[in-house]
Amino acid sequence: MNPATALDIRKDLPNRKLFITRYFDAPPKLVWRAWTEAEWLDQWWAPKPYRAETRILDFREGGHWLYAMVGPDLSKQWVWVDFLSIHTPVSFTAYDFFCDEEGKHNPDLPGMHWKNDFRASGDGTEVLVELSFKEISDLEKVIEMGFEQGFQAALGNLDECLASQANQG
Repeated sequence: MNPATALDIRKDLPNRKLFITRYFDAPPKLVWRAWTEAEWLDQWWAPKPYRAETRILDFREGGHWLYAMVGPDLSKQWVWVDFLSIHTPVSFTAYDFFCDEEGKHNPDLPGMHWKNDFRASGDGTEVLVELSFKEISDLEKVIEMGFEQGFQAALGNLDECLASQANQG
């Protein structure tokens, strides 16, 4: 893996947080679009062999995203994301949770608060993600479910999408 695109995850268990930093070799405007438009998200958000399938994306403060992680066996794990604040193209915050296909919360699985910052860095973009959890056990459960490996794989998918876009342009 290119050291410039290495994923840095720092755990802060006492404060129930994960801090993630990742560099992308693409301008902030393009990386922002990749994180905020369904056409992009469906291409990269899920780690292979899974894929993301957006049912609804209303990217605005007070809006939401309802999507499924679709497995190779076509099983679907649904997630609801509420967008809390948006500062285009610098940052957004959201709260996500597992749900059914209608968006009804699944209380057996943890939710998390996302704070995503997008910063120009050289010729590319540094994305800083802060994930906050209600309980340490929620953070531990997300890690146990494979979040770190899955997110690293998904962000690798994003590298491929961004490179493909650069090659087309």
